[in-house]
Amino acid sequence: MPPVTAQQQTEIEAQRVQSASTRRATVPALEEILYQALPVLDHGFVRVIDYMGDDSAVVQAARVSYGKGTKKVNEDAGLIKYLMRHWHSTPFEMCEIKYHVKLPIFVARQWIRHRTANVNEYSARYSILDKEFYIPAPEQLAAQSAINRQGRGDVLKGEQAKRVLDLLREDSERCYHSYQEMLNENEQGEVIDASKQGLARELARMDLTLNYYTQWYWKTDLHNLMHFLRLRADDHAQYEIRVYADCMLETLKRWTPLTYAAFNEYRAGAAHISSSGLAIIKRMLNGEKVSQETSGLSKREWVELMGTLDRPA
Repeated sequence: MPPVTAQQQTEIEAQRVQSASTRRATVPALEEILYQALPVLDHGFVRVIDYMGDDSAVVQAARVSYGKGTKKVNEDAGLIKYLMRHWHSTPFEMCEIKYHVKLPIFVARQWIRHRTANVNEYSARYSILDKEFYIPAPEQLAAQSAINRQGRGDVLKGEQAKRVLDLLREDSERCYHSYQEMLNENEQGEVIDASKQGLARELARMDLTLNYYTQWYWKTDLHNLMHFLRLRADDHAQYEIRVYADCMLETLKRWTPLTYAAFNEYRAGAAHISSSGLAIIKRMLNGEKVSQETSGLSKREWVELMGTLDRPA
């Protein structure tokens, strides 16, 4: 099933043909995809619904100027890099963006830990959830990692993989059937058996599995969006939330390209080194042979440091 229904697509197209004159800053590259559903996973999507500000708003806030001024683009880029490099976050908080996201419930519960946003989620107390659930692609069906309690190991193969996929699909189908029976309503809200009373929606929803899809509006400022993306667009993040972050990273690139470049330079593409780690690097640059035993670091800290330096542990 596509991420949006035919009716939803008609509504999106109606939104996309509307236009309005404004004195506020607009970003043509982001306007190109405004309201458009960008597919993620099997039934999910990300949509940019609204935004406020652009790169020049960051610069304007930093300079506390009255308008764009006469600074050149390279000067604006230099200032944004300076702000990012020195962790001056408040100018980035002057820009905001609002997303409409459709995502599996278990991804939403992980995502909601980022508390620096305004969120309004689809309510299963008032509405009936659609029969849409996430089934991993075979290449994402991994075993539990033997060395990382919250990571994945080797991909499952053959009959074991098939059995897991069958269980996921069968359990999801059965739970939705039970959900409808308890509600005594179908997906359209029509009564199934007029001789029976349906269970309250707020109670019936508890029988659904965490791979069912929910939706929400998620609004945040540019600073906190980048914090989310730094953590969730990282290779160490869970795949199912990382693909959403990757999609949103592309919207950031369209919205604030100068900030995006600085983000890649000083956040996403950078590394955090502890004071002890920095001292070890200085010792190594001075020609000293340092081992884990002489470093003063724990085994895990040593492995992480050597991984950052792309050196054998």
